[in-house]
Amino acid sequence: MTFDGIQFADPWFLALLLVLPLLAFWYYYKQDNYFAKVKISANQGLHVSSWKEKGRHSVQILQILAVAALIVALARPQAILQKENVTAEGIDIMLAIDVSTSMLARDFEPDRLEASKQVAADFVSNRKYDRIGLVVFSGESFTQCPLTTDHNILTSFLSDLQCGLIENGTAIGMGLANATKRLRDSDADSKVIILLTDGINNAGYATPLQAADAARKSDVKVYTIGVGSKGLARTPVEQKMDGSFVYDWRTVHIDEKLLMQIAEQTSGKYFRAQDVDELKAVYDEIDRLETTKIETTVIRRYKEKYHSFVFLALLFVFLQVILANTLFKTIV
Repeated sequence: MTFDGIQFADPWFLALLLVLPLLAFWYYYKQDNYFAKVKISANQGLHVSSWKEKGRHSVQILQILAVAALIVALARPQAILQKENVTAEGIDIMLAIDVSTSMLARDFEPDRLEASKQVAADFVSNRKYDRIGLVVFSGESFTQCPLTTDHNILTSFLSDLQCGLIENGTAIGMGLANATKRLRDSDADSKVIILLTDGINNAGYATPLQAADAARKSDVKVYTIGVGSKGLARTPVEQKMDGSFVYDWRTVHIDEKLLMQIAEQTSGKYFRAQDVDELKAVYDEIDRLETTKIETTVIRRYKEKYHSFVFLALLFVFLQVILANTLFKTIV
């Protein structure tokens, strides 16, 4: 029997606590035997009320508390001192996220980039034993965060992502090549890239299939995600002098054939996400496909706590004896 870090070695003794209400009732029923009586001819105009009268049951209450403390002591309460050793065979994961201006399209709420950032952050929070890094790309690519187990700093980098920081375009091959480079020297049992884009490769000196071949040779598995609705979406078409964008309806173009080829070439899988719920489902499936092997060893020690209740019982008995022979002494 365990309560909030405290367990009882012999919990069946606690059943004796059910006797306490009977003991209290017996004291109440027999209280006339504990207090002296004085017979007087009449009590008209006589009213006696003092703190001694109000506290005359203290002796019996202390006896009941002493019995209760002894019963709990017999049940042997123990504090559980627990130590957990976790051995995890983690997975090294690089997130490669497209930050081209088309990621500001509003077919997702509030836009593709913000939705992708939030869903990726939720994915990271569920992978507490894995090293995860972040690469971003548009017209070129750079590493936003190297592989790390400090997921707080990674999610901070994710939340700070925005479009327009680097040359515009969609260099899928550069993003994939950069992520592969970060995983090349990893000694993890499994190395994974999650590449998310909403467009067609149109920039960079490394072609996507060349980068995919390099990933395959480095034993890196690539999951590709095409993010965007089918048909038309409100997309940035022009940037004003103040930095804001002008939106217009444009046809969504995603090179799904290329993303499928990359995934197939690296033994990964291609996904299409047309809204936030589908994007969450994609990351959930990747989470299930890439499981981390965890071994947990729990060491438990116990510290006896019954001494405190024995001390309380002795204290209650001591107080009961003192009060019974001084303030509440009776004459039989």
